[in-house]
Amino acid sequence: MMEEEELEFVEELEAVLQLTPEVQLAIEQVFPSQDPLDRADFNAVEYINTLFPTEQSLANIDEVVNKIRLKIRRLDDNIRTVVRGQTNVGQDGRQVKEITRDIKQLDHAKRHLTTSITTLNHLHMLAGGVDSLEAMTRRRQYGEVANLLQGVMNVLEHFHKYMGIPQIRQLSERVKVAQTELGQQILADFEEAFPSQGTKRPGGPSNVLRDACLVANILDPRIKQEIIKKFIKQHLSEYLVLFQENQDVAWLDKIDRRYAWIKRQLVDYEEKYGRMFPREWYMTERIAVEFCHITRTELAKIMRTRAKEIEVKLLLFAIQRTTNFEGFLAKRFSGCTLTDGTLKKLDSPSPSTNPFLEDESTPEMEELALEKGDLDQPKKPKVPDNPFHGIVSKCFEPHLYVYIESQDKNLGELIDRFVTDFKAQGPPKPNMDEGGAVLPSCADLFVYYKKCMVQCSQLSTGEPMIALTTIFQKYLREYAWKILSGNLPKTTSSSGGLTISSLLKEKEGSEVAKFTLEELCLICSILSTAEYCLATTQQLEEKLKEKVDVSLTERINLTGEMDTFSTVISSGIQLLVQDLDAACDPALTAMSKMPWQNVEHVGDQSPYVTSVILHIKQNVPIIRDNLASTRKYFTQFCIKFANSFIPKFITHLFKCKPISMVGAEQVR
Repeated sequence: MMEEEELEFVEELEAVLQLTPEVQLAIEQVFPSQDPLDRADFNAVEYINTLFPTEQSLANIDEVVNKIRLKIRRLDDNIRTVVRGQTNVGQDGRQVKEITRDIKQLDHAKRHLTTSITTLNHLHMLAGGVDSLEAMTRRRQYGEVANLLQGVMNVLEHFHKYMGIPQIRQLSERVKVAQTELGQQILADFEEAFPSQGTKRPGGPSNVLRDACLVANILDPRIKQEIIKKFIKQHLSEYLVLFQENQDVAWLDKIDRRYAWIKRQLVDYEEKYGRMFPREWYMTERIAVEFCHITRTELAKIMRTRAKEIEVKLLLFAIQRTTNFEGFLAKRFSGCTLTDGTLKKLDSPSPSTNPFLEDESTPEMEELALEKGDLDQPKKPKVPDNPFHGIVSKCFEPHLYVYIESQDKNLGELIDRFVTDFKAQGPPKPNMDEGGAVLPSCADLFVYYKKCMVQCSQLSTGEPMIALTTIFQKYLREYAWKILSGNLPKTTSSSGGLTISSLLKEKEGSEVAKFTLEELCLICSILSTAEYCLATTQQLEEKLKEKVDVSLTERINLTGEMDTFSTVISSGIQLLVQDLDAACDPALTAMSKMPWQNVEHVGDQSPYVTSVILHIKQNVPIIRDNLASTRKYFTQFCIKFANSFIPKFITHLFKCKPISMVGAEQVR
């Protein structure tokens, strides 16, 4: 029974002392041992068999047991020593902790004492500062007040958590009262120096006002805003009198005088008052910006009243002078005051839709670019946005219908001139070396379009651009109808001639009316021109979408106009196919009516074959050379002719009468 209990105890002990392989490996590395008792895989049975290998060795069992008991006692002693040592460490730790607690208490006491001394010093400074602030305010010693007030406010921040103390709260109230009195006093000083009614005080600004501005920087921001507002209003009061709506100089033809006046005023301000206001107030820019807002309002008012007197030249003159002035402002000022809300402003345009400073190409460069069918060329570095664009010129936008109507009239006259010139000068001379000539009128049209687009985008990127796009669409269609389709050649047959919608139909046996060399070249030229117009119209649509406001891009769509030019191209190709096809018809008719039953000998080449080859050799090289710059359309012509001629040839072939037996034998 005892042996079973001891065995269970050993198993439990082994379970308790079971270590992970990693821990066991670490112990073996730190405490290397050859003793079997220290091994992780210790086996008691094997160990006993090692001690007593034979029955005779059991005679020494008492000696072995005594040695093991001695070893156990030594291990117990070692364990006891280690445990006691740990007990002493705990006692030492408690002693250290008590010392640390004492030090911490002393440290807290020192910190509290330091805080108390600092707070008392701040309280002394605050009390003395408030007294001095009140005295300096009464004496208008604004220079000293500016430095003292900032210090008092900084000290007062340390007492926010002590506002429950009556004395502290009283000092805080005195500071607020002093700030209020300072603001009212400074505003009164500026009103006296720059009265709302009357002339400016002679002699320029005083040092008192300059120091007062430093104080205003520390006070409630509304004080600073009120000073700025009143000064600028007084400074621009003369402008409102000189350029009243009933004055002759107020009209658009003398708009230059407005901008000349403000430039003189800015110079005058810099000389007299430039040092009175802090630099970070940007007073020169604020004066210019407020002038722009007033001018925009006044111009809008007078243009509404005299709208019938606005002509396109006068409108463009005023816009040009205004945008030049906005460019002047952009070069001199940063535009940082446009969004700070200090002054009430009208709605200003978004810089993201500003094309004002976009570099324009010269007419010569535009023509060169358009000859290559590229409205995007030549490309130039993009100029940074002008934050002042539209600050005045936005008022002209409601009257841009005058400009749009003018462009409508100009483009109508331009199309009529193209028609007249074509009738007078005739089609362009064919150049076999360069291929089909593009009509020069199309380049002129798109150069004018480019000029209008750039000019209008400088005036507005909103609804006027949509109206201009509608005008562009109108005259693209007219160009396609009047210049291209309207000049496609006709035949002189009795049926009324060759048209886009009719086929070439000749009476059997009659002479076929073919296009002349000049007419073939003209068709190819119109086809090449239509292809150029198609590609350039697509680029025009892309450029218009770039210029217009993002919200309006979906309303720009020139797909219908591009389809119109595609129709012209298809019609030109169909005319060329019909002309060659009709020229070959008599030969096919002759082939079908030939008395094949009487043919007894096979010749080298039939007359109808010779006729077909002759017509093909006459037309195809001319068409190929004139469509050299648009090879894909020459390919389309070849495919369409083959698709038309081959079925017709087969049809006529089936109409042929059977040949004689002798002829068949010869063919065989």
